[in-house]
Amino acid sequence: MTLRSTEPGQAPREGTPVHDPPPGRNEVVILTGMSGAGRTTAGDVLEDRGWYVVDNLPPTMIPSLMKVTEDDPKRQKVAAIVDVRSRDFTVELARALKLLTTSGWRPRVVFVDASDEALVRRFDAVRRPHPLQGEGLLLDGIRRERRMLAQLHSDADVIVDTSNYNVHQLTAKIDSLLSADDAVRLRLALMSFGFKYGIPLDADVVLDLRFLPNPYWDPELRPYTGKDAAVRDFVLGQQLAVDYLAHAEQLIRVAVQGYLLEGRRYFTVALGCTGGKHRSVAAAEELARRLSDITDLGAQLTAFHRDLGRE
Repeated sequence: MTLRSTEPGQAPREGTPVHDPPPGRNEVVILTGMSGAGRTTAGDVLEDRGWYVVDNLPPTMIPSLMKVTEDDPKRQKVAAIVDVRSRDFTVELARALKLLTTSGWRPRVVFVDASDEALVRRFDAVRRPHPLQGEGLLLDGIRRERRMLAQLHSDADVIVDTSNYNVHQLTAKIDSLLSADDAVRLRLALMSFGFKYGIPLDADVVLDLRFLPNPYWDPELRPYTGKDAAVRDFVLGQQLAVDYLAHAEQLIRVAVQGYLLEGRRYFTVALGCTGGKHRSVAAAEELARRLSDITDLGAQLTAFHRDLGRE
């Protein structure tokens, strides 16, 4: 993880170098986000992978936690799960991150998010009030928390949208984000999705493939997916698709160069069609093929399909 020479939330100033931390420091992940979005589940995933995880930790105690664990070889990967129960949560967290950075640790902020609809459904299922609900409605508490965390959401190193994830998909997502490969400077994810299931909240760029003819309306192609040759040939055989993907490839290449210069570690491009089964899948696979050479720049490229297999 690269360290910014500016305060958390600020982009490095033009011309300001971004340095790697001194060797030997523990890796620390700050796991935060919306209540009900899956912070604890994500923490369980990290714990299963050998991380030392502390739940419900006040932000002011994060630097102390790192000092306690820095000489313990069994605790070289530390994750702190923090939430909004503290009144000065955002200020305290910003202060803690600045202290960690200036002390040479490698903090990464992972923001776990979900749509309002998904959060309402989860709170209703467990019949528990939202921590910021007060005397109001459940949705009032969710919206209040979202406003409170807006800046942190914007500043996070990576956002994980769990709205449409099951536990297994969340596990795979966390694994791909936090795999310990120090040679990887940027993780580029190409994600296909279906608009009818919602736009991914963790997308940096959203590409809309719905302008292309839909293989769904061809009875012979409907049972297949964008991974199958018949659908792939149908989608990529159209000049509009060829032109669109050529421009998308160039856009992504320019963005990758900029992200590498700025020290950004994660870049998610979401490609959507109606159901996330045909056009978006074929396009994501084709872009992954076209962009395979960016690994020479120290980038890791993955393509996955959020809604493939859903009815």
